[in-house]
Amino acid sequence: MSENSFDFIVIGGGIVGLATAMAITQRLPKHRLLVLEKEAEVGSHQTGHNSGVIHSGLYYKPGSMKAKTCVEGAAAMVEFCQANDIPYLRCGKVVVATSEAELPQLEMIYQRGVANGVPGIAMIGPERMKELEPHSSGIKAIHVPGAAITDYAAVARKYAEIVTQQGGAVRTSARVNGIKAGQNETVVCSTQGEFVAKYVVNCTGLHSDRLSKMAGAGNGLMIAPFRGEYYDLVPERQDLVKGLIYPVPDPNFPFLGVHFTRMVRGGVEAGPNAVLALKREGYRKSDFSLRDTLATLAFPGFWRMAGKYWRQGMAEYHRSLSKTAFLHSLQRLVPELRAEDIHPGGSGVRAQALDRQGKLLDDFQIVRTGNVINVCNVPSPAATASIVVGRQIRDMAMESFGLSA
Repeated sequence: MSENSFDFIVIGGGIVGLATAMAITQRLPKHRLLVLEKEAEVGSHQTGHNSGVIHSGLYYKPGSMKAKTCVEGAAAMVEFCQANDIPYLRCGKVVVATSEAELPQLEMIYQRGVANGVPGIAMIGPERMKELEPHSSGIKAIHVPGAAITDYAAVARKYAEIVTQQGGAVRTSARVNGIKAGQNETVVCSTQGEFVAKYVVNCTGLHSDRLSKMAGAGNGLMIAPFRGEYYDLVPERQDLVKGLIYPVPDPNFPFLGVHFTRMVRGGVEAGPNAVLALKREGYRKSDFSLRDTLATLAFPGFWRMAGKYWRQGMAEYHRSLSKTAFLHSLQRLVPELRAEDIHPGGSGVRAQALDRQGKLLDDFQIVRTGNVINVCNVPSPAATASIVVGRQIRDMAMESFGLSA
């Protein structure tokens, strides 16, 4: 086998790609593996712009891939952090209903959490809620005592380290610009030259649809990039939040709403909202890509989605442009919060797959085309579940390609 020939090439050095590479090198140590990452460092995009929440498994439809992987993945993530001295903190979480109208949705979320096996989940009243989050306000809440936070960029770096220790290779600054899929091998063209692999795994997140098309997969999906913008609490007011405080999500909108997150390295984030980004890696309001914007506008599913969610979308944009509107949303959960208590923080961009009918895919989607496995949709809780998802992708590859350990 030549220097540029491999058994596996994993495209994408985010947390899911690296977890997959780690799982492959653990189970198939004799197979040569290469990870190609376009940025100078692994975990530079969704992974490195993540709030760090180890999700509990509350919201996901029982039986879905998200539900099946999140609870197991959360336990595996905590164990991984403990074993590798990566900072994490069990800070607990409350999902707060602030009106009678939200109680049916709160009950549905609670039942999903029970069905999904979320450890320690409990429905609590305002007295217990005040003990947990003294500055929050609500009439009823779900309490998840085991909810935790970590640093996913540090997790990704450790995954990459383990991949190389187990014989794999990780190349950064290697942007993939072509895939030539053949019957027995696939040529992956990059800014660092051409590489040949028997099997390829596409874990490119915000660009997964484009790489899928390069590999010959016509799945009819487009990645819709949604930017989430945060505010940070000023240091002297961070005691308003003890752990994680979430609202009851709007059942008609596929995002969780603005919430409070205590960060593992200190500080408290408030947010995010969810606005359509005009660039796939557009972390600032001013970021714009003509290519990305035209691709979005030309996709028929975008207009169908816009027709369905335009009211919620306008509210999100208003909150993006108005600190007062953002503050009002936060004050539903923590009434004492004042405008001077928050200042603009960071942002992230979520890769959310959208089909031609305008449906935002709710569950993970991973499909095989020939000798290429395309990870088409792995939004949150993908970081939480990455160890388990990586193993599932590896097992899918072994079964599909007839490989044995």
